[in-house]
Amino acid sequence: MKDLLTKGSIPILLGTGGVGKTTIAAALALAGASANLNTAVITVDPSERLRDALGLAHLGGEPTRIGARQLIAAGLDAHLRLSAMMLDVTGEWDAVIKRFVTDSATRERIFDNPFYKSLTAEFAGSEAFAALQRLYDLHQTAAFELEVVDTPPASHSFEFLQTPARLIRLLDSRAARWLFTPSLSASRIAMKVASNAARFVVRELERFAGTTVLSTITDFFAAMAESMDAIIDRLQKTEALLHSPAVKFVMVTTAEPDRIRQARELVAQMESEGLKLSAIVINRFLDERTWTAVADSAERPLSHLAAISELRASLGRDGTGANGGRLVHYFEEYRARTLDEIERVAAFARELPKGVRLAIAPEIEAGVRDLAALSRVAGYVTSGTGVLKGLEKAARNVMASREPNP
Repeated sequence: MKDLLTKGSIPILLGTGGVGKTTIAAALALAGASANLNTAVITVDPSERLRDALGLAHLGGEPTRIGARQLIAAGLDAHLRLSAMMLDVTGEWDAVIKRFVTDSATRERIFDNPFYKSLTAEFAGSEAFAALQRLYDLHQTAAFELEVVDTPPASHSFEFLQTPARLIRLLDSRAARWLFTPSLSASRIAMKVASNAARFVVRELERFAGTTVLSTITDFFAAMAESMDAIIDRLQKTEALLHSPAVKFVMVTTAEPDRIRQARELVAQMESEGLKLSAIVINRFLDERTWTAVADSAERPLSHLAAISELRASLGRDGTGANGGRLVHYFEEYRARTLDEIERVAAFARELPKGVRLAIAPEIEAGVRDLAALSRVAGYVTSGTGVLKGLEKAARNVMASREPNP
C-alpha cells in the first residue's frame, strides 16, 4: 500500500456501506502525511466519531488542517500536513453553475428551478458528481501532493465510476436540449423520443424528477443552453481523470462471505470497463489479539485458539455445570468463526488478479475514537500481508489438532 501513497497519486476508495471505508480513507491519508506528503482526505458525511478522531470540531466544504496539538496528543509528528474536508454536495453543484453561467439572473433561474433541485438532491450520482468535481479542482490547483477520496455510500460502489458518463448522457445538449426546447414541434419531439438517446433521457428524468412538470425541465435546459457544452466538457475531463495513471482505485471490504462475493463482482466489472483496481483492503479481519498472536509468536501462533480445544475436556473435571458449558460453546463458535475467516481470506488472496495489492487490518477493539487509534489502523494497512501466510499455516495446524465436539 505504501507504493500507492506517492506524490501526485489519487487513491479513490470504493466499497459498499458498512465496511469502514471512511475510516480506511482517513487512515491512508494519515499514512500519506506520515510519509511527508501534504495530504487531503475528502470524506462524505463522516460520523461524529471519526470527526472527533481527527480532532476537529467541524468539517466543512474546504480542507481543514489537523492541528499540531491533536497530532502531539496522539504521539504523532506535529509537523504532519494532513487536511480533511466534508463534501458539500449542493455547494459543489452550485459552484459549477456559478463558474459556467455568467449571467446572474440566469443563475438564479437555475438555482430556483425544481428540476435542478431534484437533480442535485435526488439523482443517483449527485454525491459522486460533487466528489469528482471537488477532486478535479483540488488536482488542478496542485494544492496537495496526495488526495484520498472516500466515495459516497451506495448500494453498489461501481455507480461512482459510472456517474460522469451517465451525466454526460443525461445532460448532453445533442440528446436533451432538443428534447425540451419549446421551438420543436410535437411531431419532431415524437420522432426524437423514438431514438435510443431520447428514451434514455426520459427514463433517467422519470427516476428522480417526481412531480416536476415538463415546463420546469424545459426551463432548466433553456437556461443552461449557453453553458451546457462547457459543463459537458468538464464532465469529460473528469472522466478522463478517472482513467489517468494518477488515480489508484482501492476497494474496501470485510471478510464476510457476501462481502467477499461483492468484491469479486467489482473486480470483474472494473476489468470489463477497462479500469484497473490497484488494491483491496480487507477491513476488520479478525481481532487484534489474534493478529498480535501471529505477529509476535513465530513458534505457537494462534495458541489461544488451540487452547479452546482443551476447555471441553477440563469442563467435566472441574464440574462447572451448564453455565460453563455455554461459555465453552461460545469460545468454540469464536474459534470456528475465526478459522473460517482465515481460510476464506487466504483463498480470496490467492485468486486476486496479478498486480492487485492486498492489505488487511484487524478490528480495533475500542473502535477508532482518536488519532492514536487511526494511526494504528494506518500501521496495519501499510504493514504488508506477511501475517496472512502465518495465519493460514497456524489455522491449518489448529484444525488438524482440534478434537471433534461431542
